[in-house]
Amino acid sequence: MPITIDDIRTARALLRGIIIDTPLLPDERLSQELNASVWIKAECTQRSGSFKIRGAYTMIRRLPPEARKRGVIAPSAGNHAQGVALAARLTGLPATIVMPERAPLTKIMATQRLGAEVILHGATFDDAQQYARRLEAERGMVYVPAFDHEDVITGQGTLGLEIAESLPDLGLVIVPIGGGGLISGIALAVKALLPRARIVGVQAAGCAPVPRSLAAGHPVAVAHAHTIADGIAVKRPGELTLSIIRQLVDDVVTVDDDAIARAIAHAVQYDHLVVEGAGAAGLAALLSGQVTPRPGETVCVPLCGGNIDSNLLTRVLEQVAVRQGRYLLLKSTLEDRPGNLAPLLTRVAESGANVIDIFHRRAVWLAPLDRVGIELVLEVRDEQHGQQVVQHLLDCGYHVEREGVGSWPE
Repeated sequence: MPITIDDIRTARALLRGIIIDTPLLPDERLSQELNASVWIKAECTQRSGSFKIRGAYTMIRRLPPEARKRGVIAPSAGNHAQGVALAARLTGLPATIVMPERAPLTKIMATQRLGAEVILHGATFDDAQQYARRLEAERGMVYVPAFDHEDVITGQGTLGLEIAESLPDLGLVIVPIGGGGLISGIALAVKALLPRARIVGVQAAGCAPVPRSLAAGHPVAVAHAHTIADGIAVKRPGELTLSIIRQLVDDVVTVDDDAIARAIAHAVQYDHLVVEGAGAAGLAALLSGQVTPRPGETVCVPLCGGNIDSNLLTRVLEQVAVRQGRYLLLKSTLEDRPGNLAPLLTRVAESGANVIDIFHRRAVWLAPLDRVGIELVLEVRDEQHGQQVVQHLLDCGYHVEREGVGSWPE
């Protein structure tokens, strides 16, 4: 291995006073459901909102004086951008960040607030990476890779060091994979201290080049990246990171966006943490059953980023609520006379449901001219309560149809 546990310890000393030792929190609900001891490493509370400051600062801090004068440039889908921008500010260097054109506005603005110049280019991280390389040559700046560099991996490994030292009986770590820098660093640290612990990587199904690359024996790019987990939407892993993954990571699985959305909602509801899609991928693997702990096993899931756009977070929570049966969409018709809506709403209130929205539909439904179509969006406690609400309205003589409702598998 090109990186040793002593290298990671040296990086931790370098980062002292720069990063925070993020909280390790028990997930009581998952622990009970899975018959395991599940711990959440809340790296989403780190400075700049993700683990990226660890690797970025480690590399930038080690640059020789001549290189520092030239400033730094980096490509990023968002989190590396903020890590590099913060590290550059702390070391007094100018920074330029190239981000995909559709990068979340939250991440763009946060990077600019940290003092970096932001250039939007291309549709994906890989497009931004190519353009950053071009600007590196044109401007003579120092390129700070997002993952495929020894200093970056060493810095990310400090997270694994914290996990291994805090959980000496650790049996399983589940880590999101984009380009592979984080899982490489964590695997190096954890396997050095706890060689029997299993390391499982997780990629978004909409952008999963690592399983193909492992099968091929070299980095292989996927053609498209389509996932809400923009932080791990990297179409090709690094040469160095893939080598470390091949040697130290026990398995790599994929999760779809529905599972990632459910994990984001779980983190908000049960762990009281705001997590982005990439940061929630490991949790998604547990919730979806892609990774199953052994009975009584101690499990750690790093929630490695919390930089999610507020509008996306709102949509995710609403969609998950619908899938869990927390929101009902009911359709009915009423005689089109003044006062006829009030009794229906009274019956809804009797059932304990809360009205979110009401829509009157006439021409769209082609309802009889003496009737009006009613759409109700209702908030209920759970799927069972929703069924009780529907039955109560049926018992009261209303014809109701339920639409747009799914449920998560148990």
